[in-house]
Amino acid sequence: MIEIQNLSFYYHRNRPIFQDVSFRMKSGIYGLLGENGVGKTTLLHIISGLLFPKEGACRVAGYQSYNRSPEMLKQIFFLPEEFQAPQVSISEMAKYNSVFYPHFSQQDFESYLQELQVEGDRKVSELSAGQKKKAMIAYGLALNVEYTLLDEPTNGLDIPSKSQFRKILSSVASEDKCIIISTHQVRDLAHLIDPVIILDRNQVLLNNTVEEITQKLLFTQTEHKPEDALYAEQGLQGYTSVSLNPSREESTLNIEILFNAVVNNKQVFKQLFNS
Repeated sequence: MIEIQNLSFYYHRNRPIFQDVSFRMKSGIYGLLGENGVGKTTLLHIISGLLFPKEGACRVAGYQSYNRSPEMLKQIFFLPEEFQAPQVSISEMAKYNSVFYPHFSQQDFESYLQELQVEGDRKVSELSAGQKKKAMIAYGLALNVEYTLLDEPTNGLDIPSKSQFRKILSSVASEDKCIIISTHQVRDLAHLIDPVIILDRNQVLLNNTVEEITQKLLFTQTEHKPEDALYAEQGLQGYTSVSLNPSREESTLNIEILFNAVVNNKQVFKQLFNS
C-alpha cells in the first residue's frame, strides 16, 4: 500500500503544490490525472523518494519513501517521461541493473522486447525516443515489482506500440501490484485504468474505482443535451454527457468526460465522493 498522510510540499513556500493531502493507493492500474502544474510528476517523485515532503509522510509498503531503503527500492520502479539513456545495449542494461530486483524475469523481458519490436543488442543511447521508451517499459515491467510508476508512458509511441503496451500492461496487472500511470493521453489507456485519481492544486478531487464512479454517475450519448447534466460535450452524434445517477443505471465510464466534469464541478464531486 502507498499511504499519503497530511502531505505538504512546495518548491516556493507561497505556492504550495500539496497542502495537508491524505489518500491511499492499493492494487490496480491507477490513472493519475490532473491539469498541468497540479503536481502529478511531483507526486511520483515523492512516492519514489526523489523528493521529500515538507510536512506529513509518504509510506510505500510501510517504509518512509524519502529514506529510499533497499527494502523499499527493490519493490518499486519509476519511469520518468524523460530520462538519460545509458551507453550500453538494452540487454546489458537489464543484466547490470536487474540484480537489485529479486523478481526480475529474463524470459518476460525478452518477450516484451519482442512484442514491442525492440532489438536487445542495440545501445539504448542510439535508439529513437520511441524505441528508448519501449526498451525501458519492457525492462520495468519485467522487474515484476509491487509498485510501478509510469510518467506519460505512451508519449512518443506510435499507434501499434500503444496497442502492444496495453496488451503487456493488462497481462502484468494483478491483485498484489500497484501500477500508477500519470497521463494526459487518457484515450490510450481508458479501458485499463481502474481506479481513477484526479488531482487539483492542494487537493485530491477523486480517488475511486470505476465501479464506484459508475454507481454514482451516469454517462450517456443523447441527441439533445440533458438538462441535469453535470457536464456535456457536443459531437457529430449528439451530446456525450455525465449526470448524477440516483437510480444506479449501468453505463460505461468516459474518462475524458469525467475529468472535465470534475474540474468544472469541484465542490459537487468532493461532496459526492468524499462525504
